Amino acid sequence: MTRPLVLADAETARDVLTFSGRAGQAGADGVRLQAAEGVLVLTSAALAPQGLFDQTPTILAMRIVRADPELSCDVVVDSLTESLSPDSLELPDTGRAPAWAGVAPPRGGWQQVAELPATILSERAQWGISAVAHGSPEGSREEAVRALRARIWGEPDEDLLGLPRGVAFAAQAFGFIGGPEQVRITEAGRWTRLAFRRGHVLSRGPAVRGLTAVRETGHASAH
Repeated sequence: MTRPLVLADAETARDVLTFSGRAGQAGADGVRLQAAEGVLVLTSAALAPQGLFDQTPTILAMRIVRADPELSCDVVVDSLTESLSPDSLELPDTGRAPAWAGVAPPRGGWQQVAELPATILSERAQWGISAVAHGSPEGSREEAVRALRARIWGEPDEDLLGLPRGVAFAAQAFGFIGGPEQVRITEAGRWTRLAFRRGHVLSRGPAVRGLTAVRETGHASAH
């Protein structure tokens, strides 16, 4: 029997369903749902290593929405579906336990280190998508495609202040880039967070130091 996920209203339910759908399109390994005290945190791994020698960075997409104050859960699911009630969604019978869900970003201690125009993130995402497409022609082996994606998205990008290019992929894939805005970049330990109006992208890796803000006129180059 399916279980209901009760949100604040019908608009929020559609928002959560959209996030889940984008996670599926991005090839993410499930969506984590953490609800307490009227707040639901949705997290999904836009990119994550699949094995010991996989160099793909861990990059999470996060969205925070309002939920029913009585809703309490912490589960990873493959997908969500509509229910008869417009302000609710149906949870599947069973959850998941992907490795990325065991690596949680810190709740506090974030310090702002830089800002970055959303337009630059969009440009670098498009460049990376094109590079992956051209580098993996039809019939390419899965291992080769995975290695190519790890290289393209895991590479530090000068136009992104040295952050892995995968942060741009995550922002694009989850619909966080909705127009011109200055994206605030904060840091806590090994985690870096990009805060968009529509959501957050978090990257886990070596702590990024010495980031400086760039102007909207920054030019994207092809690495």
